[in-house]
Amino acid sequence: MDRIPEEPSAAALRGNLVHSALEGLFDLPAHERNVRAATALLEQAWLAMAESNPAGVSALLVDAQLPNDPAQAESFAAHMVSRIEPLLETYFSLEDPTRLNPHAREMAVNVSITEGFGIRGFIDRVDIAPAGQVRIVDYKTGKAPRAGFESSAMFQMRFYALAWWRMTGDIPAMLQLLYLGSKEVLRYEPAEHDLLVTERKILSIRAQIQQAVLEGFEPKPSKLCGWCSYQHLCPKYGGTIPELPHSDSWESTTFETVRTEEA
Repeated sequence: MDRIPEEPSAAALRGNLVHSALEGLFDLPAHERNVRAATALLEQAWLAMAESNPAGVSALLVDAQLPNDPAQAESFAAHMVSRIEPLLETYFSLEDPTRLNPHAREMAVNVSITEGFGIRGFIDRVDIAPAGQVRIVDYKTGKAPRAGFESSAMFQMRFYALAWWRMTGDIPAMLQLLYLGSKEVLRYEPAEHDLLVTERKILSIRAQIQQAVLEGFEPKPSKLCGWCSYQHLCPKYGGTIPELPHSDSWESTTFETVRTEEA
């Protein structure tokens, strides 16, 4: 709502680079989709980040304990690529891209789920089988959740499935998460009931936000506070909550997913 910038995390930035390389991989002819080609695309993504996002390059250099000088990004390219390349190698151990012909990559979805309110996001990859079955795929550079915690990880995928269903009228046959950090694949076959529950949850979150606008946003301390970039604004840490911006700047008619890499 406040749209306060968040410090880029090294994990998220690595994820951006890997996503870029995997997206570009499918621009190549099938027989050229190999680790070597993906690594070259990774280096291109690193150099492009140096041009478009020096702060991101700086964060990755610091994480790698290299001199914090984004202007020297090209000199550090080989070192940075070698740190991230194992994630690409893991990808190739999980699936064979030479046998895939994606329907869409980095697909934008934006659809209304109730009057005056919609959901939007970006799907990493959509595959459609010759018989018409749809598979939604998401890449994660982090590790798979522990047993019993898969449901929260799948919420994002059910969100995408809901969007696809509302856009096309078809429920995806398969939701698939590729965890490159732990060499694991999480698969789920959604049913209509699952997507209706997801829709109700999204509308419930919307209602909670609307109520909090009237009553105030109270901090909810937890172990996750250690990862929060906004402690300096939190009353629990001696900060002061900013004034709520004018509704014109935040009262969006859409609910949007945010890509995470640690999950």
